[in-house]
Amino acid sequence: MPAMDRTTTRPRAKRAGKALTYTGIPAWIYAVAAAGGLLVLLPLLAMVARVNWPRFIPLVTSESSLTALGLSLRTSAASTALCLVLGVPLALVLARASFPGQRVLRSLVLLPLVLPPVVGGIALLYTFGRQGLLGRTLDVLGLQIAFSTTAVVLAQTFVALPFLVVSLEGALRTAGPRYEAVAASLGARPGTVLRRVTLPLVLPGLASGAVLSFARGLGEFGATLTFAGSLQGVTRTLPLEIYLQRETDADAAVALSLVLVAVALSVVALAYRGTRPAGSEGAAGRGITTAPAPSRRGVL
Repeated sequence: MPAMDRTTTRPRAKRAGKALTYTGIPAWIYAVAAAGGLLVLLPLLAMVARVNWPRFIPLVTSESSLTALGLSLRTSAASTALCLVLGVPLALVLARASFPGQRVLRSLVLLPLVLPPVVGGIALLYTFGRQGLLGRTLDVLGLQIAFSTTAVVLAQTFVALPFLVVSLEGALRTAGPRYEAVAASLGARPGTVLRRVTLPLVLPGLASGAVLSFARGLGEFGATLTFAGSLQGVTRTLPLEIYLQRETDADAAVALSLVLVAVALSVVALAYRGTRPAGSEGAAGRGITTAPAPSRRGVL
């Protein structure tokens, strides 16, 4: 009896250009993946089918709808900027530094990912509210944060910050410190290394994290309602407008929901535009462009 060719019983690997791609996924995985995709797709299709298309334009262009949408876009942009200011240093410390309590810090930074948003809103209220931890001090300075547009920005930042930190820390760990070490060996100062090497190296991860933070802030509801309230033109963002319209005009709520879904899809598509499968082109698959070692003149 001829010996069995073992290569026929193993998953096959094909070469796509210079990269080796693995195609040995079990058939049942595709069925489960399809079920997962349908779980996300079917509710969206059901909502599209429920839209009152003859009234769609008047519903989404009403004064209250446009006010809520404009407020959501402005506060989400502001919270994204705040996430960049606070999140980039956090990600750098978590990815490059080593100190006691680092794991605890990472857990605290990622806590809003698993914390119910309403709990985050209560925590913010008891921190910045008039009777909160910092509220009295802020009141003496003439600053009132709770139930203001600033409260909306803080609530969105609280829930969106982990998205940027996770994305950027992952990009930093994937890139590794070798290019920064080369730049430092050529005499570059830490600030120069950060500006000329580190940030350009992880720019795709930073951009993806910023876009995802914007999307998360745009859809924030629980923390905003608890900490900022629902004042039209001041704190009533689009998710809050949808919630209120659901009680009085279901068609308006569905139409505005579709607008929010369209904006979120556009943002997510922008975040992943031009990305390639991991390992498809080596370092390029991780969003890293390899280049010759920097010269002393190019770094300093």
